[in-house]
Amino acid sequence: MSYTMAVATQRPRQQLLRAATDFGPRKASPSRPSNDEEDWELRHGWEEQYNSEEYLTILNSEFYMYYTDKRHESGGKPKLEDLAKQFEEWRNRDRVKTVFAGLMLCLNLGVDPPDVVKTNPTATLECWIDPAAPSSASTKVMESIGKALMTQYETLSIRTRYKQFLDPSHDETKRCCITLRRNSRDERVLFHYNGHGVPLPTSSGEIWYFNRNYTQYIPVSLYDLQQWLAGPTIYVLDVSHAGNVIANFGRFIEKHEQENKEILEKEPEAAVQSYSDNILLAACGKAETLPTNPDLPADLFTSCLTTPVAISLRCFVLNSQVPMDVTLKDLEKVPGRSQERRTPLGELNWIFTAITDTIAWGSLSRKDFRKLFRQDLMVAALFRNYLLAERLMKANNCHPETRPELPSTHNHPLWQSWDLAVEMVLAQLPSMIASEAGGPHYEYQHSSFFAEQLTAFEVYLSQGAPERKAPDQLPIVLQVLLSQVHRLRALILLSRFLDLGPWAVHLALSIGIFPYVLKLLQSAAHELKPVMIFIWARILAFDQSTQSELLKDNGYKYFLTALKPDAGLPVTNQSEHRAMSAFIIAMFCKDFHQGQVVSLSPELFQSCLDHMYDSDNPLLRQWSCLCISMLWKDFPEAKWAGIRANAHQRLCQMVLDPVPEVRAAALHALKNFLGIPDLTEQVAQTEQAIASTVLVMTSDGNSMVRGELVVFFSHFVKRYENKFLVTAYEELVDEKHRLQYLELQDEYKKPLATQSHTNLLESAEFRSNVSENGTQQTREQISKHSIHASIWKHILIMSVDPHPEVARKAIFVTDYIHAKLLSSALGPRVQTLMDDLTILGRRPALSRQPSLTPLPRLGEVPIVTNTPYDKKNDSYLAAGLKRTATSFVALKNIAFGSSTTTNNIIPMNSSSATLHTHQPQPQPSAVRIRVPDEWSRPPDAHDHTLHSVPYEHAERPMPRDYRPDAEIDNTNLPLKSGFYDWSIEYFREPQMKTDEPDEPGSDDYNSRLWRRMRNEKTLNTTQPLKALAGTSRWDVPIGSIPNKSQPIKMCFHQFEDHLIVADDRDSISVWDWQQRMLLNRFSNGNPTGSKITETRFVNEDDQALLITGASDGVIKIFRDYDSKEKIELVAAYRGLNDLVPSNKNVGMVFEWQQGQGQLLVAGDVKVIRVWNAATEICTNEIPARSGSCITSLTSDQVAGNVFVAGYGDGALRVFDQREKPATAMKQAWRSHKQWITNVHMQRGGMRELISGSRNGEIKLWDIRMKEEIRTITATRNTLRTLSVHEHAPVFVTGSDKHDIKFFNVNGAFLNSVVPNSKVFSTLNRTNPIAATAFHPHRMMLACSSLHDDHVSLFTYHDRRKPDRRSVVQEA
Repeated sequence: MSYTMAVATQRPRQQLLRAATDFGPRKASPSRPSNDEEDWELRHGWEEQYNSEEYLTILNSEFYMYYTDKRHESGGKPKLEDLAKQFEEWRNRDRVKTVFAGLMLCLNLGVDPPDVVKTNPTATLECWIDPAAPSSASTKVMESIGKALMTQYETLSIRTRYKQFLDPSHDETKRCCITLRRNSRDERVLFHYNGHGVPLPTSSGEIWYFNRNYTQYIPVSLYDLQQWLAGPTIYVLDVSHAGNVIANFGRFIEKHEQENKEILEKEPEAAVQSYSDNILLAACGKAETLPTNPDLPADLFTSCLTTPVAISLRCFVLNSQVPMDVTLKDLEKVPGRSQERRTPLGELNWIFTAITDTIAWGSLSRKDFRKLFRQDLMVAALFRNYLLAERLMKANNCHPETRPELPSTHNHPLWQSWDLAVEMVLAQLPSMIASEAGGPHYEYQHSSFFAEQLTAFEVYLSQGAPERKAPDQLPIVLQVLLSQVHRLRALILLSRFLDLGPWAVHLALSIGIFPYVLKLLQSAAHELKPVMIFIWARILAFDQSTQSELLKDNGYKYFLTALKPDAGLPVTNQSEHRAMSAFIIAMFCKDFHQGQVVSLSPELFQSCLDHMYDSDNPLLRQWSCLCISMLWKDFPEAKWAGIRANAHQRLCQMVLDPVPEVRAAALHALKNFLGIPDLTEQVAQTEQAIASTVLVMTSDGNSMVRGELVVFFSHFVKRYENKFLVTAYEELVDEKHRLQYLELQDEYKKPLATQSHTNLLESAEFRSNVSENGTQQTREQISKHSIHASIWKHILIMSVDPHPEVARKAIFVTDYIHAKLLSSALGPRVQTLMDDLTILGRRPALSRQPSLTPLPRLGEVPIVTNTPYDKKNDSYLAAGLKRTATSFVALKNIAFGSSTTTNNIIPMNSSSATLHTHQPQPQPSAVRIRVPDEWSRPPDAHDHTLHSVPYEHAERPMPRDYRPDAEIDNTNLPLKSGFYDWSIEYFREPQMKTDEPDEPGSDDYNSRLWRRMRNEKTLNTTQPLKALAGTSRWDVPIGSIPNKSQPIKMCFHQFEDHLIVADDRDSISVWDWQQRMLLNRFSNGNPTGSKITETRFVNEDDQALLITGASDGVIKIFRDYDSKEKIELVAAYRGLNDLVPSNKNVGMVFEWQQGQGQLLVAGDVKVIRVWNAATEICTNEIPARSGSCITSLTSDQVAGNVFVAGYGDGALRVFDQREKPATAMKQAWRSHKQWITNVHMQRGGMRELISGSRNGEIKLWDIRMKEEIRTITATRNTLRTLSVHEHAPVFVTGSDKHDIKFFNVNGAFLNSVVPNSKVFSTLNRTNPIAATAFHPHRMMLACSSLHDDHVSLFTYHDRRKPDRRSVVQEA
């Protein structure tokens, strides 16, 4: 049987079939009448392509959903669950063995005790020997019985040392018991008592022995017997009225313990005996007599406990209702031995063990099961056989008793399976006997018990383990592992069970699976390797403490061999199992120095390094990194071996891996590489080279990776703490100089009469010591151009990271260094510096001379831009970023400053929405020298928002499980990483199970199916309306939404009744436009002075996420955006981190491509960045090919290769992502002469490409043509907005004169409307239009004007219906 487990390399991303969606043209239904529009040819030459069945098949194939992986739900933070506390201990830490046994046979053959009346005939067999047989003397019979009893017990435990006591006297008994306890020490003693030849136990629990001459019966009290044997002891009492012993046993134990307590009170150091942990097995109750059936043994209870198969065969024959061709004599001829499982007798013994284990597993508590069935081999065998004794003794009117008491199991359904197994052997016995006697050859037919039980277990697994109910077949699976016939199948089913989660692993370990799978590591069976790797990965993910067992018998070598690239595994997904092997070795080395020592080898390094090149399996790359990380953590020899293998260099190459988990794993390994004790120059150079390599990861799009980078930085800072103290001090000094220089320039700009003499003298003195860029001339910085200065700057930048978890970690690093500075010898000077920075940072900055067209300024604190050392982090809005917690108010200035020259110092003020520099503006090119400056300014450049009511700040969403008050030890570095523990959770989660949304019948699946049907209904309802909408008036008001803040950007959800409204600050409102109800309002968290520039939906066909972009260059993605209670921040990163300062800024614009999973980001930068949502890194930077800012982006949403950018100088450029960045631009149009207000390509319809500039010109384009197809003059005023319907041939414009005009793509004017206003006044009627947005499918427009917080909704006039307001409701 081949191992074909359905384990994927990485759990597949959630997929969703395309609904007949808006991505691409929709074919006309045969029943739908054709119209002129549908006969038009698609733009851009895509008609032939979209009519291709092959291409349409690709478009309608499955596509990915983004930002739904585990890393987005947890942020790389491990769960706070403690498996050790959540589950009971599965190991038997207090393991006890039965090392000595005393077999007391008080038979006194030939003499009946006085109080026993025997029937005639009566039971005579003792240990299957008949004492009445005339073949031998009574003394020899007694010896034979004793020897037989010892042989029977040896089948239960061969390691126990047995001592026979045949008809012992009172003194012999005492001497024997004391000797047994002395020799056993603290281990368990077995005391077997057969009292068939002595009086019955008394009501007080006394049992009887003989005097030395066998003339008297001598009672032994339980008190004395307990004192002789102490504890732990197991008592087996095969005597009538045995229940009296159990009834009184506890009373005398209490008496002994009370005496011990008194002794210890008088003498605390006195040695006392233990009387705990005693076990009793009694054959019957207080007043019950043992069975006297002559066909049964006299010691029926002992026979059940020591020879369960033999007594079961005899009882089955005696009680069978069907005549059998088998006699009691024939039962002695059952072939085989109990140790040989392939023989009939051995198979019966094997089945019996499995059945009794299963009965106990299902009937006892887990604690009692481990104690009685897994702690001691002898106790386990006796209790296993006791279950049969209970069944057979009750059938003969006796009720066995135990201490501790067990639940009744005599009528358990599995006993029927035992009867069937016995019957199958007995049915074949005559043929086997005849074959043994020389008759026809007979092949024994093995029982199908185990195969059937495995099938039942498979059915249980196929049902998905409902309610985590423990499977009844688990103990049977354990027994099946002993058989080579069923072993592979049992292991595969066991692996499927372990895959259900930690609870399943705990159950399997509790049942006793561990010794079996540990022993199987010594097996050379090639076909077992994949499943053994899988099982051990789950065990180590649950309990790391199994490392020592792997070390004992060199079991770890099993996985080292499997990890080798040339080690073939009999499975299709070899990479997956090699990843598990790497995980096992990593766990073997984790916090286990002996494991690191024995695992260290050049072969292991080479295997891991080779696997890092496996591009198909990110899990293998991830755990190859983590395996090296755990191998050399705090192990210098391994680090030097890694240096010799160039492991650190290969890990540095992994920082650009397309999978965030792999990038984080590489950082984790590099972090653990730091810290070789002997800090030589070579070591320092190596560590600094690593640090310089990972600096690029500060711009990573994944917060988990950036968080791991901060942890790496914290280790590096701790390693070179003194150098970072110098660096931090110099940064503080430089920051003070920069602020003073800025103040100096403002002082010289004041009128002479207002300048104080003191200030002039101080300024002159200061100016003599600073250069023109604001740095001191007389002092050379120690940290200048060092890696430590660069890292410190990056840490400061990350302290204002858009993701709060990353910022919080970086803040603790900076605060740690600053606290060290304050406590150092420089403490007073540092405190003075900080006080000065606080004062300087609070002073209002004076502006420079305004330009010809004065523009307000942005921000409160001066920042430094265009520094040659690290330009990418000097955003022109950086000063507005706020730290969440720090003791140093000037840190944000340092973060965006530089220890080197400063070219541009930009004073800012919070009263504006734009900014300008003191540098003269660059001269325009000769071609466009006559263009007025106003033409290349945004239409809203002079807007001033008026708020009639106080602005209501909204709550800022946080990541899941974010705990701002959680303690981080900032008194010492380095920070601790949770990434490794988070990575382990992969092996604790089901990987074979189908995801809930993909499981037919599940709630998630049904919800997804409902959404798909809803989407189809929406599409089918709205598509027929698009032709009519292109010739109708759009003047039907259908409602107004009071937003309570100025709407600037709006976006409709395709299928939900959601309207997103972003205001002119940082708040986003989510409205149900159908019910006019506010669902949620939250803060985007962008800094003061910036604004939200774009909003879009991700995964819109299913459960959508909201993506936002702000003018500070930050992208944020929110889950459950429509719920105030559930909303979460999924991702946050800087889409643009090098915004160019300009007084004509647009901030940032982006275009989301669901089909490609890409985010095109541009704005006040010289490139267009392509962010990949799957990899969360910038995969491409396409040159913008212009010095002007990009004002708008649009793309082909079907194939996603072609996109168009609109520029501030009026240019339009067409790019093809399939080309190299240098040659990606395929078309450039310069017909527009002014700022491009918007450019948009339809998702559906005829795929019209429409652009509009601020002078009111609207142009239609075909990317194949050099000139525009059509030009429409929409307005003579300033064009504020342009919106194009995704399917209908309609677009709308909004001007600065409060009018909204509708046109069709032929240029025909349809109508104009005026947004509804909350206050009808002349002022409101002249307010510029602030925002317009079409619904992607429905024939509906949302619009708003400046100084009016209402959003107006309009639809078209459907001439076919008298009630024009029913159009949207029906759609």
